[in-house]
Amino acid sequence: MAQFGQAAALNLSGQCNVINFWNSRSNWRGGFRNGSEQTNALAFKGSDSMGHRLIIPNTHAVRKRPRNDVGPLQVVCIDYPRPELDNTVNFLEAACLSASLRTSSRLDKPLDVVIAGAGLAGLSTAKYLADAGHRPILLEARDVLGGKVAAWKDDDGDWYETGLHIFFGAYPNVQNLFGELGINDRLQWKEHSMIFAMPNKPGEFSRFDFPEVLPAPLNGIWAILKNNEMLTWPEKVKFAIGLLPAIIGGQAYVEAQDGSTVKDWMRKQGIPDRVTNEVFIAMSKALNFINPDELSMQCILIALNRFLQEKHGSKMAFLDGNPPERLCKPMVDHIQSLGGQVRLNSRIQKIELNKDGTVKSFVLNNGNVIEGDAYVIATPVDILKLLLPEDWREIPYFRKLEKLVGVPVINVHIWFDRKLKNTYDHLLFSRSPLLSVYADMSVTCKEYYNPNQSMLELVFAPAEEWISCSDSEIIDATMKELAKLFPDEISADKSKAKIVKYHVVKTPRSVYKTVPGSELCRPLQRSPIEGFYLAGDYTKQKYLASMEGAVLSGKLCAQAIVQDYELLVAWGQKKVAEASFV
Repeated sequence: MAQFGQAAALNLSGQCNVINFWNSRSNWRGGFRNGSEQTNALAFKGSDSMGHRLIIPNTHAVRKRPRNDVGPLQVVCIDYPRPELDNTVNFLEAACLSASLRTSSRLDKPLDVVIAGAGLAGLSTAKYLADAGHRPILLEARDVLGGKVAAWKDDDGDWYETGLHIFFGAYPNVQNLFGELGINDRLQWKEHSMIFAMPNKPGEFSRFDFPEVLPAPLNGIWAILKNNEMLTWPEKVKFAIGLLPAIIGGQAYVEAQDGSTVKDWMRKQGIPDRVTNEVFIAMSKALNFINPDELSMQCILIALNRFLQEKHGSKMAFLDGNPPERLCKPMVDHIQSLGGQVRLNSRIQKIELNKDGTVKSFVLNNGNVIEGDAYVIATPVDILKLLLPEDWREIPYFRKLEKLVGVPVINVHIWFDRKLKNTYDHLLFSRSPLLSVYADMSVTCKEYYNPNQSMLELVFAPAEEWISCSDSEIIDATMKELAKLFPDEISADKSKAKIVKYHVVKTPRSVYKTVPGSELCRPLQRSPIEGFYLAGDYTKQKYLASMEGAVLSGKLCAQAIVQDYELLVAWGQKKVAEASFV
């Protein structure tokens, strides 16, 4: 579940024809500013902590838009209390895994574990190894934490991010992580709804509202049944019948659908194409930045299972500020407080091997050599493939990685000269051919809040045909789509709301492309090379390409190293003995 949020990158030149993972700015950023206006970040009034109602005396914060066929929508800028997640089965399972690492046996010799990549997977690996009493040495190639949740501050002090990141109730390991770090109040929970733009009714939206009084899956069923704008009753019935095999077959059935695309599976189940077009184009782009004719149906079924089986599974929260400071820094502080290290600007040039094919060290670009008792690569899969030693490439475990390829995605930020009225305090599904999801971050996020000017953050996907285009071309295309979403306020010729500035962030290779057949290629965290491990959302775990998947992969990697402690100690002693003998 990538989105629900991991889009990224940068463009310094405006054009990018060559993908270079080794530049210290491996993602390409671009920005542009009109005039001298500056967006001032203001604090939410009445908000001492997240989870409490926020009342903002701003006429644009409440929006009633007449509708021809339904009652008016009222949108109020508020945050909702944290949902009751702590007693759900998945949350307790995640908590149990965390506890097992914290309470693992304290041994006389902690392991020095070298980890490459300080995204969520690498940070998670380091955090849970430190919890288990070991000494992680976390190496990040760039000067910013977060990987696919990285962000940068421009000259005006405004942040722009790698992606539009959404935290779901169905992310049990992420929710546990926030609790363990004591930062639950940094999540701004929104009303339990999914809001879709209506392409045939420019400027209007259709909602799926999940009633609080009903348990799962009844709340989800009610949300679908009550929405009569996107699907007709016959289409709902056919969709429900088509889903029966997944409901009855459970996880085994879901995993078996990795061989079908969303579009093919829907047709095979007798579900009308209009259901795919109305709902699942938007969902596919939100989950993996690609369309239903490419996405594996397994991905959709996993998301639907989480959303329908957990009462608060589809409830969304925004982080209250930029991810490097509000999420990654608390993880680093925790790691360092337990004796671990986090080093920025430490790019790996080479994995140096011993004569027996095991890892001897990580060699950095600056010539430094980092040695440890165990080694972890927690980078995106495309970077791992570039780092693989030649001697490993024909090992089946590594050879199958060739089929895993990151998907390109673009994140767009546009600051306007006024407050847009046709927007909401929530994530919005654009249903645009070029845009995936978007949000007015000046409303949804505490740090970015501004009562006078809107800042739209948008995910531009699918992006394969656009990744090499100039920033101005991407902005022009985005404005044409926004003119349909804001017909009274935005025009393609920019004669209405004016752009104050923008930033375009490109990621040529983001989360792995979840196409049919990719599930069998995902590796376990423990590799066949003694003392070498992998972490990342592409590795084997049940949440696919998502922030939850990245965090869980780190926990599973840490668990594998803890389980292998005796073997790693014995292996280290053997190496010392061999070196002494020589």
